[in-house]
Amino acid sequence: MSETPRVRVDDISKHFEGETGPVRALDGVSFDVADGEFVCLVGPSGCGKTTLFRIIAGLEAATSGAVYLDGERVEGPGPDLGLVFQEYHLFPWRTVADNVGFGLERQDVPASEREQRVDDLIEMVGLSGFGDTYPRDLSGGMKQRVALARALAVDPGLLLMDEPFGAVDAQTKKMLQSELLDIWSETGKTILFVTHDVEEAVKLADRVVVMGKNPGHIHEIVDVDIERPRSRSDDAFGTYYQRILDLIE
Repeated sequence: MSETPRVRVDDISKHFEGETGPVRALDGVSFDVADGEFVCLVGPSGCGKTTLFRIIAGLEAATSGAVYLDGERVEGPGPDLGLVFQEYHLFPWRTVADNVGFGLERQDVPASEREQRVDDLIEMVGLSGFGDTYPRDLSGGMKQRVALARALAVDPGLLLMDEPFGAVDAQTKKMLQSELLDIWSETGKTILFVTHDVEEAVKLADRVVVMGKNPGHIHEIVDVDIERPRSRSDDAFGTYYQRILDLIE
């Protein structure tokens, strides 16, 4: 990992105007994510996880503070940020291949190069043979694989994921978690992953950033020092799980 962090969240605060005056959603949030690191962000409902996600993604402005990606200040969404949401946001009129290739089209990548990249990504996310299929004919898990492939297509410096497996059943979620870890291992991508699921965070992350609320702030950052693959039945897993749960509660 390089010394310069891939992501620097520097003293982020966010205030909204409420009916009874200003509401402090986030206050002084700071942390770094190293190149190639997998970091999960957890916290109680109302702690500002999604607001922070939107600020890091450049979808919303902070009241104060800044986010830096590779040392450059994030001023808005860009090709160096790959976004994956709980809702799939696929274009229903486009096939799987055309959805995956959308960002490459916008970058005017030549057709032959684009097709090869799309084919490789469809294979990587386990959807070989589904390139000509439309989203309406896919399961929730398959749609999320398409969304992940689309985010990876433009080779972003950071993959930013907001509860991406929150809408699928438990068995599919387990499968997608394992597949994401395989893709992370294969690509070396930096991943910042927002979740409300403590078990998911312990299974996936190198470090877990635990947030508190009123206002949203960093409560503690926990290094998860367990070899992968990780099992819920391991004593160490249970210890980390309980520690983070206690911090949230």
